[in-house]
Amino acid sequence: MSQTSPSSAPSTSGQQSIDAKNAAFWDELCGSALARQLGVQDASAESLKRFDTAYMGSYPYLGAYIPERLDGADLLEIGLGYGTLSAELIRRGAHYHGVDIADGPVAMARHRLRLAGQGEGAESRVVPGSALKLPHSDASFDSVFSIGCLHHTGNTPRAVTEVHRVLRPGGTAVVMLYNAHSLRQILKVHIPALLRRGRSADQQAAMYDTNAAGQAAPHADYSTRGGARGMFGAFSSVDIDSRNFDNTRFVPRERLLGNLDRILGLDLYITARK
Repeated sequence: MSQTSPSSAPSTSGQQSIDAKNAAFWDELCGSALARQLGVQDASAESLKRFDTAYMGSYPYLGAYIPERLDGADLLEIGLGYGTLSAELIRRGAHYHGVDIADGPVAMARHRLRLAGQGEGAESRVVPGSALKLPHSDASFDSVFSIGCLHHTGNTPRAVTEVHRVLRPGGTAVVMLYNAHSLRQILKVHIPALLRRGRSADQQAAMYDTNAAGQAAPHADYSTRGGARGMFGAFSSVDIDSRNFDNTRFVPRERLLGNLDRILGLDLYITARK
């Protein structure tokens, strides 16, 4: 499904259904497939370090979106997954808070805080909740990070509005959304649709996220650059980068990162200042 405006928001009952499905689906930590490939079977510091090294190696551009020193900045991460980004934000000095609709990622982020020696108050700083109704007051944070989460909520524009609400004036949001004009979308969605061989929403979602049982994520939206700018229109400045790329038969993915991915990349990285 592609959406760039609140007019396509689901009904109340439809949203409740998406929320319930998301809470169940994402309880299996995002990144679990990589963990299985690496043979990571526990949450020890050693195992998580091995996972984090592999994860950051797969997305070598990710660190550039994080300030080198956060020095006590009040920071919220939305969508927590395996906690690699959580650990990096904590390492760089953030006064870290996190929220996720599923219990598994919440438990992992709390564990990451404890491993970093910040276990006191972890239960109140990392909480279950919806990105569409964040359990935080207005203007609570200097920074908000959300990598690959908001497009799964069922209402991306509303989630962006919530990000804006909880940011302080001058605060910065870094958000990753799926790119509707990526090469993957062009080849596997847009061209087949022209040939009347279109994919269902579930089939499209399965191109991006599946669990161990092979089930697709309950919902996924895909945004154009123009659509993203519209959603972030309340921010004072917005920068958008295209990043990430599929492996190809003839050219290794690492050779395409920083080149073709800047034009037809899988993901849009949006840096927005309130």
